[in-house]
Amino acid sequence: MALLLHRIGRFAYRRAWIVIVAWVIALGGLVGGGIALGGQLQESYAIPGTESQDAIDQLAAVFPQTAGASAKAVVEAPDGDSVENAPYRAAIEEMESELEDVDGVASVLGPFDEYAGDQVSDDARTAYIQVQFDGQTTEVTQDQLDAVLATGDLGRGAGLEVAFGGEVFQETTFGLTITEAFGVIFAGVVLLITFGSLLSAGMPLLTALVGVGTAFGGISVVAAFATVSSTAPMLAVMIGLAVGIDYALFILSRHRTQLARGMDPEESAAEAVATAGGAVVFAGLTVIIALLGLLVVGIPFLSVMGVAAAFAVLVAVFGATTLLPALLGLAKGRLAPKPGSRAHRRAVASDDSGKRTMGRRWVDTVLKAPVVFVLLVVGLLGAAAVPAASLDLNLPGGQGEEGTSQREAYDMIEEGFGPGYNGPLIVTVDITQTTDIFGDLDAIGARLAEVDGVAYVGDGLPNETVDTAIIQVIPESAPTDPETKQVVQDIRALEDDIVDEFGTPIAVTGYTAVSIDISQRLNDALVPFALIVVGLSVILLLVVFRSLFVPIKAALGFLLSAFGAIGLTVAVFQWGWLADLMHIEPGPILSFLPILLMAVLFGLAMDYEVFLVSGMREEFVKTKEPRSSIVHGFQHAARVVTAAALIMFFVFFAFVPEGTGVIKGIAFALAVGVAFDAFLVRMTLVPAAMALAGRGAWWLPKWLGRILPDVDIEGEGLRHHLAESEWAAARNADVLAEDLLVGDPAAPLGPISVSVPRGGALVVLGEPAERRLVAATLAGRVVPAGGRLAVLDAPLPIDAGTVMRRVAIADGAADAAAAGSAGELIAARADATRAWYRLDSTRSAVEAALRRVADARVAPGADVARRSRTIDPDTPIASLDPLDRLLVTVSAALAEHPRAIVVDFDGLSRSAAAWTALDRIVPPGVVLIATADPDADLDAARAALEPRGIRSIDLATRPMEALR
Repeated sequence: MALLLHRIGRFAYRRAWIVIVAWVIALGGLVGGGIALGGQLQESYAIPGTESQDAIDQLAAVFPQTAGASAKAVVEAPDGDSVENAPYRAAIEEMESELEDVDGVASVLGPFDEYAGDQVSDDARTAYIQVQFDGQTTEVTQDQLDAVLATGDLGRGAGLEVAFGGEVFQETTFGLTITEAFGVIFAGVVLLITFGSLLSAGMPLLTALVGVGTAFGGISVVAAFATVSSTAPMLAVMIGLAVGIDYALFILSRHRTQLARGMDPEESAAEAVATAGGAVVFAGLTVIIALLGLLVVGIPFLSVMGVAAAFAVLVAVFGATTLLPALLGLAKGRLAPKPGSRAHRRAVASDDSGKRTMGRRWVDTVLKAPVVFVLLVVGLLGAAAVPAASLDLNLPGGQGEEGTSQREAYDMIEEGFGPGYNGPLIVTVDITQTTDIFGDLDAIGARLAEVDGVAYVGDGLPNETVDTAIIQVIPESAPTDPETKQVVQDIRALEDDIVDEFGTPIAVTGYTAVSIDISQRLNDALVPFALIVVGLSVILLLVVFRSLFVPIKAALGFLLSAFGAIGLTVAVFQWGWLADLMHIEPGPILSFLPILLMAVLFGLAMDYEVFLVSGMREEFVKTKEPRSSIVHGFQHAARVVTAAALIMFFVFFAFVPEGTGVIKGIAFALAVGVAFDAFLVRMTLVPAAMALAGRGAWWLPKWLGRILPDVDIEGEGLRHHLAESEWAAARNADVLAEDLLVGDPAAPLGPISVSVPRGGALVVLGEPAERRLVAATLAGRVVPAGGRLAVLDAPLPIDAGTVMRRVAIADGAADAAAAGSAGELIAARADATRAWYRLDSTRSAVEAALRRVADARVAPGADVARRSRTIDPDTPIASLDPLDRLLVTVSAALAEHPRAIVVDFDGLSRSAAAWTALDRIVPPGVVLIATADPDADLDAARAALEPRGIRSIDLATRPMEALR
């Protein structure tokens, strides 16, 4: 991965304007597409598989007039008056009539209708009109809502106070406000302090904003074809902005440090993307995997949120690894810290020289008494997590924000009737097996009225086909109160007795029941999801750090910070601590907040863990000194991790003071979680725990080390590759070997040393098995057993894939067995490497290859008989003589357009005509590697290939060094 990122970084640096234009096109295309398609954000809290949702689906089929969205028109008479007085009653009835005429309204039930329930308060001052729509909340248009609201003028004209509430008026859309801009401003200030350069500080902000815009545009396009809640893009913006700034910060910080130490700007950009960018990719993948893990919970709207946020993180990763190095390519060396500046002194200072940084002073303090700091952090986060034990989850209760008509209606209902009237329950009854419908419904209603916490039970109402009935149940408690959850559970517990007695299955539904079911599903999924996330973190960090202690410690630290953040969120948002200061109305915690917090915080925690501990591991591998490794890794990463955490905190917390209710809680939990994890866990608990573990922190069982992949997060493999590439380039040779060993490492063939000039030729003499083994190694098909080897400037085995694409093998025996005719063989080789976008046939490639064969066959020294025979596409390969078969095979391999070709001269190595024909058929500039028998006519080979620059190796000699 490091090598791929290095190439991406170098390409973006060299082709800066191409990359920037591509990003501008992507940004404009997605944003413009979203606007053009007119995608609308909608709320849908459907949750398949729950009793409440199944009941809603059943009502939609058999009782459609009750399955749609609902609203209430609440009216209140002046103090001392009654809604039953003539002028008020007439106005209410006129409102009913107007509401019935509104397009999309299925039914209207007024307080004075024959089948009205308890719709007039005990003091007769408050009443409400129940409005039922045809479709669900997401299907009700703004024009329909405006028409409903317009009827309120009739009541107000009569002197009534009128307000409209219900699920269709619940404000569930969220937009950016000016307060969120302060988060970006704070992030800019932190970046300016960190880098000491306005140009450097602006780059992470620019890449993050472009990434967020691109992600938002993509979500808008999807919203045109699928239901996307307004919470999803807001969450994506919040997370995408935070991680986008942080990821660019990590790479840019590494780049500036390398520039200060004298590295070439282009090489520095590529290496920063390869090393710091590798950690960014790893961290981004952990966030994406955790967010996509929300799909397993099985709640559609939460799955959409997870996918949207994961997409924003993916775009942020691409932005940091492509757009940022392109910007670095425009800036070139101007980003280097000025000599003598603080940034320059920090970059070039050694661990033990000069003035100690704040990070160095902090880690020295922690290491003086690591046990104390471990106990202190565990105690603080444990205390913060205590309120999490009383976690109460629910969806927004429908009360609305202060000052809205929705809130006014909610308060009027609660004051006039009681809090439960704002969250009525609907009990569906299957009456297909009863003969006394109304008698049984009355009896069932009486049983429901006996449930503790029930304030009112309406009359049973059958549908037109008399197979399903509904009974309205009003709890005494508010929709979001825990007592209401208990009422729902108690009613469901009655089903077995009711079925036994009346033969009528029942189910509980309605917006309140749906909210309760969603919260219960999420509550049940919290612990399994936490275990999945923790298990994932252990596996990922085990692979990255090749240590048992590091991942276990990291996972436990993540749990501490996550539950500490949940606990503090409960204290503020549920218990009401500092509620007035932050403009918070205490109530239940948003049902999907804990799972969402764990998903996002997990990735961020692993991000900080990688940047801190990777430096410690790199130093430990060099010195084997655990304490100095901790100091080294911490002091070099502390500043950038601190800046990243502060940026995260400010960006998240900016959504809290004036944000909308749903986003406010999520933002607060994320901000607190980042602060806990970065400053208490990663920067305090981690060095203290590592110091206590000593060398044991890096212990890994040998058997486990053999099966774990090496992801090279520190870029050690990349540095080795760059050194090998530099060695190869400095020798100016197409084939370069030094003390090369091939074959079985226990009994290798070699050592071999050779240097073949550009476009030259190499002849390898030896027995068939040995020379074929050497040829396969030079072609990248076999891993060298030792020594150094580079082919076409690509070091092996690191660049084996590149060498395999550039080197073709002409094996006459294998090719003859695979294809029947010359045309089939050439076409097969041409198709194997033809670009996917090439739609032309292979006929031209076959014709060109056969022309090469014809030209080579008329070489000086070729016999007249051979010249007289023609080879066409239908000529069977088996019918050709050995030389013609060799030429067809070589020409077929050349159809792959290789830069080097390996040819085995089995049986032809003593023929001067064969060497001459081979020289004619292989184009100049293509490296020729020929293997031949020990008794080959080397003089004939030299005579034919000398213009290319020929080297030869005899595998029977020691040492195996190239001869001219």
